[in-house]
Amino acid sequence: MSYIQEKDRTAIQETFGELRHPVHLALFTSEESGEYSTVAAELLAEVADLSPQISVESVDLVAGADRAAAYGVTVAPTLVVLSGDERADNGLRFLGLPSGYEFVSLLEAIRLAGGAFEVSLQPATRAFLDELHAPMRLQVFVTPTCPYCPRAVVLAYQLAMSSPYILAEGVEVSEFPDMGERYSVMGVPKTVIDGLIHIEGAVPEPMLLARLREALVAEAV
Repeated sequence: MSYIQEKDRTAIQETFGELRHPVHLALFTSEESGEYSTVAAELLAEVADLSPQISVESVDLVAGADRAAAYGVTVAPTLVVLSGDERADNGLRFLGLPSGYEFVSLLEAIRLAGGAFEVSLQPATRAFLDELHAPMRLQVFVTPTCPYCPRAVVLAYQLAMSSPYILAEGVEVSEFPDMGERYSVMGVPKTVIDGLIHIEGAVPEPMLLARLREALVAEAV
């Protein structure tokens, strides 16, 4: 069974032709996650076949516990997107199966990690990131049927690519209902910053920046 339609393969290959360096996709799987891990592995294998710059591997969450811990991975399936021959970790994650509209988030994560385009952030955002010296975690809760979710995920990914202190996670909430309940996710996209600041909707960059600043203040109290 093919997950990528033939009519889309050529267009995706063309966008991958812009990759300037290798991208490695490390997918952490588990028996407990069942079909989600299986389908995610098959989908990523199809994606990797579309460019010689992309490689993929599946890592069992239990057998590869040390690697999982090194990347902060605790659930499966979780995708870690790594850049270059050195497989640098820029903090790009996706928890769950990147299907439906979230396939766009996957493609954009690969293109970001592979240097296919420059990160486009406003000067105020870049200034904030330049002054950031403590880790921040952005969890963007999504569903495959939400057309607005990829915009929120990709913005978080751009922040992560621009700062070694930002960890950006797309989270397919229907696969991880406990996380959704923990953060009272009633609609998507919803971005949670360090578990403290909650943002409803695909907000524009200046609004996200304001909430990032709020998170720093909240953590300092």
